[in-house]
Amino acid sequence: MSNRYAVILAAGQGTRMKSKLYKVLHPVCGKPMVQHVVDQIEKLNIQEIVSIIGHGAEKVQAQLGEQSKYVLQEQQLGTAHAVKQAKEILNGKEGITIVICGDTPLITSETLEALFKQHVELSAKATILTAKVDDPTGYGRIIRNKAGLVEKIVEHKDATEAERAINEINTGTFCFDNKALFASLDLVSNDNVQGEYYLPDVIEILKKQGEVVTAFLTDEFEETLGINDRVALAEAEKIMRNRINVNHMKKGVTIVDPSNTYIDADVSIGQDTIIYPGTLLKGNTVIGEDCHIGPNTEITDCHVGNATVIRQSVALKSTIGSHVNIGPFAHIRPESSIHDKVKIGNFVEIKKAVLDDGSKASHLSYIGDAEVGKNVNIGCGTITVNYDGKNKFLTKIEDDAFIGCNSNLIAPVTIGKGSYVAAGSTITENVPGDALSIARARQVNKENYVQKLNQKK
Repeated sequence: MSNRYAVILAAGQGTRMKSKLYKVLHPVCGKPMVQHVVDQIEKLNIQEIVSIIGHGAEKVQAQLGEQSKYVLQEQQLGTAHAVKQAKEILNGKEGITIVICGDTPLITSETLEALFKQHVELSAKATILTAKVDDPTGYGRIIRNKAGLVEKIVEHKDATEAERAINEINTGTFCFDNKALFASLDLVSNDNVQGEYYLPDVIEILKKQGEVVTAFLTDEFEETLGINDRVALAEAEKIMRNRINVNHMKKGVTIVDPSNTYIDADVSIGQDTIIYPGTLLKGNTVIGEDCHIGPNTEITDCHVGNATVIRQSVALKSTIGSHVNIGPFAHIRPESSIHDKVKIGNFVEIKKAVLDDGSKASHLSYIGDAEVGKNVNIGCGTITVNYDGKNKFLTKIEDDAFIGCNSNLIAPVTIGKGSYVAAGSTITENVPGDALSIARARQVNKENYVQKLNQKK
């Protein structure tokens, strides 16, 4: 097999996005579009990936890291000029180079592999990825000869009426013999209205040299969509979201309403899990088998075990065990660890806390900076008072403890194993194991007091 290289064009400013964020870093289903492109290319046994970067270069490097080498295009002088920047890395190397735009997040490795395959089978110096569209207005047309090889690419503005009737278009993705590519780039002229160096001119140069140029026609035009504005970004999001949802359903996940379910590209879901409408699964979330998630639930960067139910709730950057019941209207904040068979009910907020197996906080409680043991019952309205205005402190509630309703646990404090805290208590000191702690004023009833108050009015 020939060596394979990739050049990713990611230097454009993307002015039509009307955004402070560099164009290729706009996310599609939770992942920057250039990251989608690189992840697909990495499946192709590529020896070197070179990203051509310009505006916002350091942010692209931060995103892709060591997945790519980088070359800076200080002035954006056209696509041929951009590819030429990779000369210092790829010039003179034997093999095949794919050139692809970093704003085509829907492209798949299967399509790119088919492009490589045809390029090799036909011994071509260049192969163009093409597609057929109902309305080719604005696209470069592919003109083939009788043998089916490419004769030329004609831009829309330069095309005759007969050529404009052709609906096979240039998608902007190419395979080249690497040596032929860089030799031809030196011959590309900027003698045009824009004064730029265009990559399709390499095709004309190779044809004049008598080289074989082919075109691989993909059936999936939507894969080749380039994202230039927010409208196209939304369209790509819709297409990819449907692709992701279909893939999960084929693997045994029930999605009740796919059009109203939003699952990021890197989310994993086990068989027989049911996802209800209005659910967002984001980041690197992992959902186990036999779970019920939603409706109207947001889970980000969480690991969820099997047979867990999460309804109308939000969970962020936490681990949630198996057979857990969360919601409705619960909030699991980052760095929480919810163990097996835990119940977290309505209007309960958990922050940077551990709840061990079988514990319950069924309603209207705040548990923050806490270690809760096994089989603890936390009554309604309980608060771990973890912040003194300057520092956060830890609350420990040991196994089998019972916390009565409307209790304040003033950290740092430990509630001992098997102990009881009476309802309405404010606990400021440690409670021994198996003790009953009552921390409230004795009740006093003043009879007929309201009558006296009324007489003073």
